[in-house]
Amino acid sequence: MLVLTVGSEARTRKYLPDLPITRDAELVCTERGVANDDLLAAAPDADVIVADAISPVDMRLIEAMPNLKLIHSEGVAFNAIDIEAARARGIAVCNCAGVNAGTVAEQAVMLMLMCLRRALEGDRAVREGRQIALKERMMVEGFRELGDCTVGFVGFGAIGQATARYLRPWGCKMLYNKRHPLDEGLENELGVRFASLDDLLATCDIVSLHVPVTDETRGMVDEAFLAKMRSDGVLINTARGDIVDQEALAAALEEGSIAAAGLDTLTPEPVTLDNPLVNLSPEAAGRIVFSPHVGGVAEGMFYRAHRTIWENIARLAAGEEELVNRVC
Repeated sequence: MLVLTVGSEARTRKYLPDLPITRDAELVCTERGVANDDLLAAAPDADVIVADAISPVDMRLIEAMPNLKLIHSEGVAFNAIDIEAARARGIAVCNCAGVNAGTVAEQAVMLMLMCLRRALEGDRAVREGRQIALKERMMVEGFRELGDCTVGFVGFGAIGQATARYLRPWGCKMLYNKRHPLDEGLENELGVRFASLDDLLATCDIVSLHVPVTDETRGMVDEAFLAKMRSDGVLINTARGDIVDQEALAAALEEGSIAAAGLDTLTPEPVTLDNPLVNLSPEAAGRIVFSPHVGGVAEGMFYRAHRTIWENIARLAAGEEELVNRVC
């Protein structure tokens, strides 16, 4: 079994699980950004491609690899893989759904708190000798406690539900919107209530995005979406940058039509310096918090993800048809 990895060789080798398949398989590691021609030169007869979540696996590469049987995303996202090209050749595509739910949920809660408490503004004030001045102003202006907020989840899969489990002890009221509502028992367990998207946006202090990138969700957070949010609303995105119309969000922050945004992901990645959200006016820039798409990259997540990947490769090597987290 010949396995080609596209991403970080150091990460691949660090998290390689101690399984018979990892000792038996031939492993060829390449870095993110390597051209298709170089990938084909490195492992033209690969049976498996394991690609990090933002490395493209396109039709040309898929069609040029005669032995390819499985393409496995190292993460949850698989929108960089040409699913139709894989399906046309009968190649399985799998992801690591669920392995990062807890760690991304932690990131979402962190961004909520940073936005509510104006953490970056406070950090700058202390460093610049303005600590007391800002403290006095914040005591007059006030800020919301997380437990007093109504939090709305747009999309409510494993990560959204993990976030709700973290938030429930805070006492937050929580609404969610997804295509198919949960059963009443699970709603009660999580402390959530289904709402239409319009009602959720109009009601919630915090709107947290947890949808995958599809034709339906790409750019869904547009001018109309943002206009339906409260003027003191906070937008949190730990999903994918493609979900947000970045020009529209930049305009909303400049105009003050929403209060703040906490973003773990932008588009494209790597983030370019001409991105409208990194070129805001000083006042608007003070209302946005970035993290470098690290919500799901805790060590525990990678150990779980790489075990999932290699267990699927072992199933493939054994001739089993049923793979975990198969998306096509």
